[in-house]
This record gives sequence, C-alpha cells and structure tokens, in this order.
Amino acid sequence: MTYLSILQTYFGFPSFRGIQQDIIESIGAGHDTLGLMPTGGGKSVTFQVPALAMEGICLVISPLIALMKDQVENLRSKGIKATAIYTGMTHDEVLIVLENCIFGNYKFLYVSPERLSSELFQSKLAHMHVSFVTVDEAHCISQWGYDFRPSYTQIAQIRKLVPHAPVLALTATATPLVVEDIQRQLGFREPNVKRMSFVRKNLAYIVRRVVSTRELDILDLLKEYQGSSIVYTRNRMSTFELASWLSQQGVTATFYHAGLTDQEKTERAAAWRKGSIRVMVATNAFGMGIDKSDVRSVIHYDVPDSPEAYFQEAGRAGRDGQPAAAILLYDDHSAAMLRRRIDDTFPPEDYVAQVYEDVCCFLQMAMGDGLGVTREFNIDLFCRTFHHFPVRAYNALQLLSRAGYIEWADAEENHSRVRIVCRREELYAYRLPPASEGVLNYLLRTCTGLFSDFVFIDEVEIGRTLGIPESEVCANLIDLSRRHVLQYVPRKFIPYITFVQRRVEREEIVLPRTVYADRKLEMQQRIQTMIGYLTTDECRSRYLVSYFGEKSSVDCGLCDNCVDMTAPSYPVDQLEALRERILSTIREQHITSITQLRFPDVPDAMLTYVIRCMIDEEQWPLS
Repeated sequence: MTYLSILQTYFGFPSFRGIQQDIIESIGAGHDTLGLMPTGGGKSVTFQVPALAMEGICLVISPLIALMKDQVENLRSKGIKATAIYTGMTHDEVLIVLENCIFGNYKFLYVSPERLSSELFQSKLAHMHVSFVTVDEAHCISQWGYDFRPSYTQIAQIRKLVPHAPVLALTATATPLVVEDIQRQLGFREPNVKRMSFVRKNLAYIVRRVVSTRELDILDLLKEYQGSSIVYTRNRMSTFELASWLSQQGVTATFYHAGLTDQEKTERAAAWRKGSIRVMVATNAFGMGIDKSDVRSVIHYDVPDSPEAYFQEAGRAGRDGQPAAAILLYDDHSAAMLRRRIDDTFPPEDYVAQVYEDVCCFLQMAMGDGLGVTREFNIDLFCRTFHHFPVRAYNALQLLSRAGYIEWADAEENHSRVRIVCRREELYAYRLPPASEGVLNYLLRTCTGLFSDFVFIDEVEIGRTLGIPESEVCANLIDLSRRHVLQYVPRKFIPYITFVQRRVEREEIVLPRTVYADRKLEMQQRIQTMIGYLTTDECRSRYLVSYFGEKSSVDCGLCDNCVDMTAPSYPVDQLEALRERILSTIREQHITSITQLRFPDVPDAMLTYVIRCMIDEEQWPLS
C-alpha cells in the first residue's frame, strides 16, 4: 500500500497536511529526521503511516503514560497491533509484551524513556526487527530545552542495539539551539530538519491587563469567547478554588493536576472532551496529547516562565482551524514574579551546598558513607526541621541531582502490592463473600509468584475486568487482608533519595557550569522573552514565532496589538467625556468593581477602549 492509501484506509483522512508527507518520505527512505510541528499539526500520522508501510515494529518513546495508552487503544480500534510498557506492570507482564513484540508481528511498541535503561528491555530489544525509532517530545533530550529530562539521554545508547533503524524525532517547540542539540544528542548521521510554520492563522494571541480581579476577568472572557476552554494556573490549590468559583457562577468547570488519582484524571478529562464540562482549570500537567480540536479559548491565569511552555499550551486552542483565542492575564507584579522564579529555581550555590549538608544530617549519613544508599525522604518534614522554603529546597535537590551527588525522585508512586499469606491448601477452607472471592480468583488467574513474594497490581484494571468500581476492589482486598488470606499494601507516593557518591564536605560541593550557570542564563533569557511578550507593541504572533527562528514579515491581524492598530477611531472629545463620566460615576455611586459600571448608551467597544487607556496611563482608580 502507498502512504496515501494507508492514510485513507486506516485514518480516514483524504490527504496529508503541511509537512506530514515530507517527514514520512524522509523516515521511509531511512534518514534520521527531526520534525518541527506546532501543537495540532498531526505528529502521530508522521510515524504511524510509515510504520504500517515498513517491515518490523516501530519503537515509540513517549514521556506520558496516558498518551501512550490512548494511542495504543486508538490503533487497536483500527485493527492495528500495538502495545505499551508502562509503570505498574509486573515483571511477567513486561516479559510477555516484549516476547510478543519479537514473535507476534506487532507494529508499535510504546515505552517511556525510563524503561530504556532496563536490562530486560535492552536484551529483548536486540532481538526485535525495529523499523525505526520515534522520539516524541524530543526537546526533552536537550539540556537547552525548557523541559530537559535526563532519562531521555538513554535514547542514544539504544541506537547501538538497533544500528540500522533510523530515528524520527518530533517536537512542537524548539529554538534553533535546541534543534541542533537534539540532532547531536540522538546521533543523527546527517542534519535533516523538516519544519512546519509555527504561525497559527486562526489563533488570536491576546495579552490583557487585569482590570478588577483575575476571577472576574476570566468570567468576562468566558462570556466573550463561547465554547470549550482551558484555564491554566501555576498551582494545584488555584485549580480547585477557581473551578469551584466558576461553578458557583453557573459555568460548568472542573480541575486537573498531577496530584489526582488516575481514575479522577481519566473521568474529568473524558467529561471535558465530551462537552459535559465546559472549562478545565488545570496546571501544566493537563493538555499534552489531548484529543479535542474544538477548544475555543486557552486562558492563562499566571504568566508562564518560558515561551516554549506558553506556545505549546496556547496552541491547544483552535486545532480544528476555526477562530480561537489564547489570552494571557497580567498585572503590575507579573514581571517581578517572573524574575523571582529565577532565584527560586537557581538559588545561590552556597545555599545548595547547605541543603546537601542538611539532607545528609536529616538522613543520618556519615561522612564518607552513602554510596548507592537509598532512603525515603519526607521533604515537608525536612523543610520544617531545617527551616527551608519548600520551593527553594526542591530546586536545590534538583540541582544536586543534575550535578551527580544524589538521585532525587519527587513523590514517585509506589504501586499497590499483594501476596498470599496462607498456604495454598488453606484457600479452599475459607468462606469468603462472593465479591472478595471474585477478586481473589482474578489474582490467582493473572498473577504469578503470589505465594512467594509481593506482586504489583492495578486496582483500576482489576475493576475494569470484573465490572466493579476501583473503590470496591480496594474494599475487597482490605477484607481479604483482614481475613489473613493475603497482605495488601495500597499504593502511595514516596519521595526518596539515592546517594550516587559518598558523602563529601559541604565545601566540596561544585555545580558544573552546564548544570548551574549556563542553565540559569538560559532561564533568564526565557523570562526576559516573556516579559517582552507582555510589553511588545508588535504583532504577538510574529514575536512568538521569531523566538523559534521563523521570520515573518506579515502581521497576523488577529492579536490585540494588530486589532488596536486597526481599531475604529473615536472623536477625542467623546473619549474625554466618557473618561470623566466614568470617574464621576465611580465617585458618586461608590463603585468598587468594574462589573458595577453600566452605560447602556455607550458601545461596549468604546467603553473597553477607554478603560484600557486609563489602565495603561495609570489613571484607573479601582484596584
């Protein structure tokens, strides 16, 4: 089958879009390829189509378990053999998947980058017929990327196990420096970059100064831009508070962050995708790989600290090609808050050394000891004990990890485990409730080694198979534990620290330039770019795409700056009269909020224009 016929037969699209065909033909010809495509550009097609046309299996490296599962299910629904390996699977389950990939004629194997260093994975990979390797979110491999992840550096090593397989790297955000670094880190045989324009012709970039409160402004924006929306905030508490407030105002909203259970994340994302929930208030944990094209607005409650993060999050609006808006709220404190993040992310080097010494004392690690030792680490208790601010202490630990002194895993999930504690012949003597017996029979059928050691389990998967809620599975496992049939250890989040080298003196702590000084400078430049985005008078679309190395001489005509330049002109005397009327109304009626201002005889556009001018000129009397 040709590439086009595969696209039409399996995916139902009549033709390729943008640079999809260029990328497909490049990887199909065996060339290492880097594809730069903005959010919504159709990245998955660029590796799924050629993989179906080629012999062997396509290895897909992705950092997101939810995205892997969604893509596997989607491929299977089309009759394509695909599978994935992710955290929580037992050793036997992983082994079965790998064996099937060797002998089962599978076309896709999805794995996380952390899996690549596994001895079992590497030994089995060497026996697979790999057509090519796809690296999604490839900017994560670059130390200059905004979301650098050390686990991605393992990718270059596995190329030695499959030397004839080309690499397809895909990302939606990469500066020219990152583009070069990705190709170097992945060992490209020759430079080969396929670029799609970052310009989104249907997306209006808008920067709006906070007029009353962020909450009221967001409510006004949701009235102005009808349809599905995402509101991004920087912390988990804000997601809950804002979603609750919006619900009280009659807007269907829910919240999403990394601290929710998998079931909660799945249910909320599904409700939002279906449209039963209009607004998703979320941290940056939400959005990557979402399959919803009709998002009409993306609103940022806080200013992101990198153009890459903002561009990717804003780009989730209007993926259907219809008009959409990306609105960024800011106030007089926004620039200062951005600069403060630099000091929080890169605290002074002597402070980092002090955190190292305090950690050693907290974990009772003697001088010269610690090599290879792993200890549970309660960062909240640590910060209270040694009087550290959590954000700074967290980032100090990150720096110590990158510098090679420790390995710091923040709240890694320790998945649920069970083991049978009675003898095999005693099982039949128990009189168990039907529900508990059903769960026990499932474990005996699907898990090996239950009588000798703990086995990892997934309550959600058990419930799905048995047709009962996860909470009921947990209740039955607790019941079996109380009856002394098995021992059940529910999952929990446990941070831990591993000492990569023996404990050294505080004065011996050295942060390499590539870990501290260079990366701090890079963050300073990103912050300055975001401050420039807030204050620029030029087309905001042109400003953003120029950061990614794309030069455009055409204004978008949609952003607030472009619209202001083409806004209808009002007579000066009318504008001055309205300004005085606003000030006198606020004084005489003791108005405290902009929402209380009502002038039925004044066009909304004119009123908004005057208010914005007053704010910009610092003549707005309301806080």
